[in-house]
Amino acid sequence: MILYGIASCDSCRKARRALDSAGHAVTFRDIRTEPLTVAELERFLATFGDRLVNRASATWRALDEASRAAPLAELIAAHPTVMKRPVIDSGAALHLGWGKDVQAALLS
Repeated sequence: MILYGIASCDSCRKARRALDSAGHAVTFRDIRTEPLTVAELERFLATFGDRLVNRASATWRALDEASRAAPLAELIAAHPTVMKRPVIDSGAALHLGWGKDVQAALLS
């Protein structure tokens, strides 16, 4: 299982702790220090579409209109912290965020 996020993200830390406690072998991938590959980004966008962009984030709010209008792949590649986190690759499926639906799918 791979958890994509950033080290300072509370949701990422909560998800990682819960998954570890549930016995999952979790590999954490900090997208700031190890950016997403083009293939990973394309896969995430194919699965989640524009939901992959966190429009409530401080990063998004700080962007100018031209940056916000960029294609999503370019936007996330240039500003990785605008990506909604975590993205969890369970091997069987991709999950976005750490809501009750994701917790139910991965912890039950």
